[in-house]
Amino acid sequence: MNWIKNKAWIFMILPGILFLAVFMLIPLCTLLVATFFPNEGGFSLSAYVDIVQSTYFQQVFVRSLKLSILSTLICAALGYPAAYYIAKFSKNKGMLMAFAVFPMFTSPVIRSFSWMVILGKKGIVNKLLVSAGLFTKPQSLLYNEFSITVGFVQLFLPLMILSLIGVLESIPDDLTLAARNLGCTAMETFVKITLPLSVSGLVTGSVLVFTGCITAYTTPQLLGGTDTRVLSTMIYQYAMSLGDWIQASVVAVIMIIVTMLISSVFNAVSKKINPLT
Repeated sequence: MNWIKNKAWIFMILPGILFLAVFMLIPLCTLLVATFFPNEGGFSLSAYVDIVQSTYFQQVFVRSLKLSILSTLICAALGYPAAYYIAKFSKNKGMLMAFAVFPMFTSPVIRSFSWMVILGKKGIVNKLLVSAGLFTKPQSLLYNEFSITVGFVQLFLPLMILSLIGVLESIPDDLTLAARNLGCTAMETFVKITLPLSVSGLVTGSVLVFTGCITAYTTPQLLGGTDTRVLSTMIYQYAMSLGDWIQASVVAVIMIIVTMLISSVFNAVSKKINPLT
C-alpha cells in the first residue's frame, strides 16, 4: 500500500501518456517508417533524395522558412513593447490581456476571409493608398508572401504577448530602481537588466510563433493562393490532390525535423544570453 501511495503520480499521468502514445507517437512512428520503405521493398532513402533534389520543394522550403522567421521577428518587435506596457505600466492588465487574447477566439478561416476583404483590390487598404496618392491604381496585396505574413502576424501575435507578459511581470522593480540609482539611464537599464532577464519569454514566444507559422495550413491556403505554396499546403497537395502519401509523409517528417532544430537553436541562444543560466 505504501508503494502505491508513493507511486500514485504514475497512475495520474498514465492516461495522458497513453493518449499521446496512441494518437501522436504511434502515428508519427508509422509515418516515419513508411518514408523509408516507399515501394514496399527494402530500406531506402530514395524518397528523401527525390524530394530534396526537387527544385519545387526547395523553393517551397525556403519560402516557408523565410515567412516563418520573418513573422516571428515582426511578432517579437510588435509584441515586446505591448507586453512591456501591460506588465509594467498598465493599471488594467486584465482588460488589456483579454483584448490581446480575444482574436484567438476567432476562427483562422474567418480571420483569413477578413484579410481578403481588407487587402483586396477594392479593399480598405487599396482605397487608402489610392486616395492618398501613393499609387494610381490598386495594388496586388493578396495571394502572395505579403498577405501570408500579415495573416501569420495577426494570428500568432497574442502568443508572443502572453509569453512575454508573465516573464516581464516576474522581473523585480527593485532591480531597475537600483540600476537607475547607480547612474544608468532608462535605455541602459532596459538593455542591461530588463531585456536579458526577459529572454526566456522572448524565446518561448518565438518558438510558439515559429512553430505555428511553419505548420499553419488555413492562413497560407486562403491568403497565399495556389501560386504561393508553403510546406503545409504542399503536404495537402501531395496527399489529397496527387494521392502521393509517401511524398506527403516525407515533407511532413522534414517539417517536424526543421521545427525541432529551430526550437533547439532558440533554446541554445537563450541559455547563452540569459544571465541566470
